[in-house]
Amino acid sequence: IILLFIAIIFTSIYTSIFRGMPFPADAPAHAWIWLSVSGFVGFVVGDLLLFESLVRNGSRITMLIMASVPLITGILSYFVLNELMTANQIIGMLIVLAGIVLVVIKKDSMSGKMVLSHPPKDLMFAVGGAVGQATGLILSKFGMADYDPIASTQIRIIAAIIGFSLVFTIRKDWHKVKRSLSNIPAMKYIVLGSFFGPTLGVSLSLIAVKYTNPGIASTLMSLTPIIIIPFAIFYLKEKMDLKEIIGAFIAVFGVAFIFMT
Repeated sequence: IILLFIAIIFTSIYTSIFRGMPFPADAPAHAWIWLSVSGFVGFVVGDLLLFESLVRNGSRITMLIMASVPLITGILSYFVLNELMTANQIIGMLIVLAGIVLVVIKKDSMSGKMVLSHPPKDLMFAVGGAVGQATGLILSKFGMADYDPIASTQIRIIAAIIGFSLVFTIRKDWHKVKRSLSNIPAMKYIVLGSFFGPTLGVSLSLIAVKYTNPGIASTLMSLTPIIIIPFAIFYLKEKMDLKEIIGAFIAVFGVAFIFMT
């Protein structure tokens, strides 16, 4: 929720300069309704599950499973928009699943059997986050239409702030927010994360979704498991084995294969 409050400041500064208004007062009802739903599904539900997965599974496993967002987007498009899947898409989905399975399973040292590298409940948080992201992306495309992507991001953030406020009120967790605000080292990273995440990242993703196919856009965004590898190794000092690196490349290749013609 701190990320989102900072993000609304960043986006308001941008829209004040380039649109002449700090908030999306000119947005039509259609945009407000669907982008708000998108913000709640993508930010509140999706990010709650995503952040929980980051804590439980770590950044590499979480981002690898998030590579399935285009896969889920394709499946949702089939059922919601009645878009048929091609042979390439089906093959690509199997490749993505193969890359993910390669990483999330391992041989048990005691029994010699193949088992999950993390508890199923922990991995389901990452899957839930991927479903939230994919659903939010489709709703954003539908709700944004021809409206400004940055202002659309503002609507999503506003809806998410309201959603998170309800969550914090129900769970009586506002004291955690107050405690977090006093953690200066953490706040420095939260400000940076707010700029590169819900401000720059989400805004650019909506621009991409507006001007291209959501599947193509989400495919390019699914490069995260590859991009995060050097950061995980050299900055976070996380140990990675060859199987994880190969699995990440296989999954991303599978996502790209889905949209090959």
